[in-house]
Amino acid sequence: MSKMIDGQLFAAMIIEGALAIEEKKEQANELNVFPVPDGDTGTNMSLTMSAAKTEMSKLQTPDLAKASKATASALLRGARGNSGVILSLLFRGMSKHLKTCTEANGSDLALALNEGVQAAYKAVMKPAEGTILTVSRVATQYALELCQSNPDIGCDAVLDAILEKGQEALAETQHQNPVLEKAGVVDAGGFGFLTVFGGMRDAYNGVKRERTVSEAAESAPAASAGTFSSIRDEDITFTYCTEFIAERKDKARNVQRLRSFLGSIGDSLVVVEDDEIIKVHVHTDQPNEALAAGLKFGALLTVKIENMRQQHSAKIVEEAAGMESKRVIAAPEKPYGFVSVAAGDGLVNIFRDLGVDEMVQGGQTMNPSTDDILHAIDAVPAETVFVLPNNKNIVMAAEQAVPLCEGKTVVIIPTKTVPQGISAMLSFDESSDIETNRACMIDAAANVRTGQVTYAARNSDFGGKKIKQGEYLSLYESKLCSNSKKLDDATKKLVREMCRTECSFINIIYGEDMTEEDASRVEKMFQKEAPEAEITIIPGGQPVYYFILSAEA
Repeated sequence: MSKMIDGQLFAAMIIEGALAIEEKKEQANELNVFPVPDGDTGTNMSLTMSAAKTEMSKLQTPDLAKASKATASALLRGARGNSGVILSLLFRGMSKHLKTCTEANGSDLALALNEGVQAAYKAVMKPAEGTILTVSRVATQYALELCQSNPDIGCDAVLDAILEKGQEALAETQHQNPVLEKAGVVDAGGFGFLTVFGGMRDAYNGVKRERTVSEAAESAPAASAGTFSSIRDEDITFTYCTEFIAERKDKARNVQRLRSFLGSIGDSLVVVEDDEIIKVHVHTDQPNEALAAGLKFGALLTVKIENMRQQHSAKIVEEAAGMESKRVIAAPEKPYGFVSVAAGDGLVNIFRDLGVDEMVQGGQTMNPSTDDILHAIDAVPAETVFVLPNNKNIVMAAEQAVPLCEGKTVVIIPTKTVPQGISAMLSFDESSDIETNRACMIDAAANVRTGQVTYAARNSDFGGKKIKQGEYLSLYESKLCSNSKKLDDATKKLVREMCRTECSFINIIYGEDMTEEDASRVEKMFQKEAPEAEITIIPGGQPVYYFILSAEA
């Protein structure tokens, strides 16, 4: 007779599922057809499952309800990218059924996964065939049919059925999606889903993957806090996180000199100014000198200095003792606040200058988790918080943060590019209500056309073009515009394409590997194609993209 799944076995299955996708994440990544460097499916699913693996390692003799609930919660918070969010939804749905079971039999397992499939489909606005959704649905439907014909079917047979039918469905994804068919590959998300369930079946059958040293340590009992009396924290360059707001009494004083001085004594610098105040954030070992520099402009209205080394040490001790960090939710001090996602000092400064309270570091190749976004929302001292993901692969993770928020109204503006986020912020009106602002911000984002210049992360045959790894790629509205061995050639074709439609306002945001001189060459390209347009050059400092270009009529 097939054994039932209890809490301890379920936890072991989750851990093996996480190890399985970690083992095969690069295989999943290689199935990504579009050759741009992005938040690859395998990496995102692996990081998502890793959150659940960590949580399962902390549990001592859990029952099934507790293990399944902890898994769902960890995956929800740890979800990265669309594939990670869908995976979390599958397990969240499963937990709703498993919480009623002391032990799960084959029928329970199939019914639980079916709840997960229903939850995932409801969350996706326009479900497409040939994806992780298709694979999970087809596999689950087959397992349910087996359970109906044989109510006493065991968990082993259900797991086998899910994987057997799932493999058939995965092979079919190649023909359900024209892009996959042309490339001759199957869906990466579907592959990841089956990999996770393959690891879970291994655990059910008593098969364990070989642990690395770090994984073995993670599964070991927590050490006592005293073990960490001499914590090493060399990764923290400067000790004090220093923030202050100074009155701008001396309006003739040069703010750029203040930036330069603060940059010479610290890092993580943000300086925001208007006619009345100057707001500063800097990590430094000389907070007194930073404050003295601010006092030259006028009286200090607020001051906050925190010792990051002490905070870091306390956090390590807390985690080692198995203690949860207390969630800190900023009390509302104003009606509206903002969270934005971006990478690159220049882009962070732009959004700060536009009024964004909390920045989440992320974008292409580094999709932040739902928990990262949630912590940023918590930190904003506002009644209503608007969130701008600025990347199509981050929108779903941001949306998952909404039900987790406490004491605040959260509004997701589904911006898919950085220029859309900038335009949305510029359209915000403090005097308007939430719904009016939401509509205006979405409309403003929709009126922005975005172009991007990056490189090919892999060899590919995409859209009828042979693309070689390392070639320059230009994208217009996320679609391939051109590929070339020369940066300027790829950029010129993109500029021409963008200027086929009326351009009155153009922004050129140059990345960390580019210079202002490089951006000036792009400016000349636009001047030739759209001589009447107003062009602005912005140092973004972003990784991955050499240039992010935007145009508005």
